[in-house]
Amino acid sequence: MSPQIRINKFLSECGVTSRRGAEDLIAHGRVTLNDTTIEKPGVVIDTEKDVVKVDGTEVRQVTKKFYVLLNKPSNVITTLHDPFRRKTIAYFTRGVPGRVYPVGRLDFDTQGALLLTNDGEMAYRLAHPKFGVKKVYHAVINGHFSTDMANKIASGIKLQDGHIGHGEAECLYAKNGLTCIQVTLSEGHKHEVKQLFKALGTTVKKLTRVEFAGLTTEGLKTGRWRYLNHTEIRQLKDLVGL
Repeated sequence: MSPQIRINKFLSECGVTSRRGAEDLIAHGRVTLNDTTIEKPGVVIDTEKDVVKVDGTEVRQVTKKFYVLLNKPSNVITTLHDPFRRKTIAYFTRGVPGRVYPVGRLDFDTQGALLLTNDGEMAYRLAHPKFGVKKVYHAVINGHFSTDMANKIASGIKLQDGHIGHGEAECLYAKNGLTCIQVTLSEGHKHEVKQLFKALGTTVKKLTRVEFAGLTTEGLKTGRWRYLNHTEIRQLKDLVGL
């Protein structure tokens, strides 16, 4: 029997985009199945018989997988294409021989560790909250950071989207009215670090992700990328049960 697979998972296994990104492509009418535009992300295809195209170009499941760590600069969009021609992470990963896409996102003004890959299943699991992948940030905030504020973050704070955000927070240093806090999260919601501090009555002036799933940007200059080594890839697979 020919393998059957949902179209959004197929696109992720082709290294085109994440499963969520595939839904966006479909919503914008950019994906066709046997030259007919797909309207719903739940369509099941036959990978041996059906022809899937994105923007008119046929896509196929990848045979070689790439795993890349980028030290993303600030003021760069975490996407491979921007209709307004703003600078995206694709500009900084042009040397990668295969098409890779980001695992999760960093805000436009956030810098630091960003994993990119064409391994769809790994990307899906690393981004899924149930696996509790650790993310460590350094947040520079206005004013003082108290023990009470750290306790509130640990206990949980309701975010704008209704989720309860929580993590570990500790003060690294304070200088000239600014304080640098290390925040460790294991789930991750949109703008979570900024939302946590906003709820505490302060503003994040600078945000850097220094670690993602055990990967750090140590020794990697801003705007540069490197391949993961075999040990790092194995550790990621073990982390998400692959």
